[in-house]
Amino acid sequence: MVRRRQQVGCITYTNVAKDEIISRIQAHPAVRPETVHGFCWSILQDFQATLRGFVPQLPGWPERLEPAGGIGARRVHYELGYPSVSEDQVTIRHEDVLALMIEAMALPKFRSVLTARYPVILVDEYQDTDAAFVDALKTWFLDKGEGPLIGLFGDHWQKIYGDGCGSVEHAALEVIDKNANFRSVDPIVQVLNRMRPELPQMVSEPDAPGEARVFHTNAWPGARRTGQGGGHWTGDTSPEAARAYFSHIKERLSDEGWDFAVGKTKILMLSHSVLAREQGYASIPSIYGQFNDPWLKKDDPHIKFLADHLEPACAAFEALRYGEMFESFGTGMPRIRKHLDKVAWAETMTALMALRNTGSIGDVIDFIAAQPHMRLPDAVEEREKKLADVGAEPVEGESRRVTQLRKLRQVAYAELIALDRFIDGHTPFATKHGVKGAEFENVLVVVGRGWNKYNFAQMLEWSDGGPPADKVEFFENNRNLFYVACSRPKVRLALLFTQILNANALGKLTAWFGAANVIALPADPEVAQA
Repeated sequence: MVRRRQQVGCITYTNVAKDEIISRIQAHPAVRPETVHGFCWSILQDFQATLRGFVPQLPGWPERLEPAGGIGARRVHYELGYPSVSEDQVTIRHEDVLALMIEAMALPKFRSVLTARYPVILVDEYQDTDAAFVDALKTWFLDKGEGPLIGLFGDHWQKIYGDGCGSVEHAALEVIDKNANFRSVDPIVQVLNRMRPELPQMVSEPDAPGEARVFHTNAWPGARRTGQGGGHWTGDTSPEAARAYFSHIKERLSDEGWDFAVGKTKILMLSHSVLAREQGYASIPSIYGQFNDPWLKKDDPHIKFLADHLEPACAAFEALRYGEMFESFGTGMPRIRKHLDKVAWAETMTALMALRNTGSIGDVIDFIAAQPHMRLPDAVEEREKKLADVGAEPVEGESRRVTQLRKLRQVAYAELIALDRFIDGHTPFATKHGVKGAEFENVLVVVGRGWNKYNFAQMLEWSDGGPPADKVEFFENNRNLFYVACSRPKVRLALLFTQILNANALGKLTAWFGAANVIALPADPEVAQA
């Protein structure tokens, strides 16, 4: 393959996974590990004339290209960052790459070059790969019985991202089950096997000690939360009780020998009622009402920019890793070309580091906007402009997004830092060091309400008879996230349910974990703790 200038295309879900594969194969030249965007661009970049025809058809690009008189002969460039149009270059967005790849795969010449360069394509965590991209692979290669040898590695029960393809079925694919579990001890694997009997797993060390237990709060005598203010809270304890039960279970497990050091135990929050106040970001969730995706999944452009770009850039600056700092900001920021540029960046970042601790989110956004050598993403600038057009004071009938941004700007930036740390460390949806594919000695899963897309007690009730026909996707999303959380630990697994569990839900947990491992917590956790 090396002599033929061919490679195995190894598509991974994250840059962390890509780097791990490169390390394991000692950067062998016959294998090219890449994220799906990096892999697609490795082919697309050589088809500049084709790209110049496709880019103007993508959403948002006619408006960007019109002031420049169209795309012309500009080179199409891709690097994680902001879309831009310069005199000789067009820089496309992250989301444009897959759209271009799907269009290009319809061209026979493109498919021929792809196959010649990558006769083997392996896709890791295939269930989370973009559904439209996988459909294109099926349409142009599997359906036709031509093209590269394609291997899909993953598990459709571990699909937890909304745009993933999930299960892939095709007559050209041969299913090879992996029955060995080299991660978890037998008590945990037995739970997984009862949860999923069609895929029996065997452990490498059957006699290794461990545990898998469920703790529930059905004995709590207080008034359970209702649908008022958002039905996704129905059945949960009060926030105060949830925090008390969380403290109780941590102390109990610590007394039993659990080590809650960061490197030993992972806490996964399948609930939003427990730690917002203690973690220091209590103001942010309330801005979005019953909708959690804007802040939890960083769908809000301001939160996404600050958490995924500015915070990593500040961490890199503090660690004197300036290359990583610019990489975090993306391609929209001017680079250092002379000594004065270096001085300007150093002074700006020093001031910004201090402002993060003392100012509001609005202060930080305004500071960046005022710097000649820095810029905000287009989506952030657009929302700032809409707010400015409405004015400093709330007006009747203003859009929900304007109201949300007005409130968000007033929040202390320290809360954004706290939110970023929480998302990064305590939820399976973490983006920088997420738990997908990771493993930990101990895992404590806190299960409750607060997500409009998740109700784990309902999922348990439906596990035997199956969900209603119009709730299949809802059921599978809940089941998959629950399964992923339960399959992370190596030695100890504990689940704390703060939401009420009816007889059917308790029965299902008893069937999976065993009666001795489903434990009712006291009515008053604080008294028991004392």
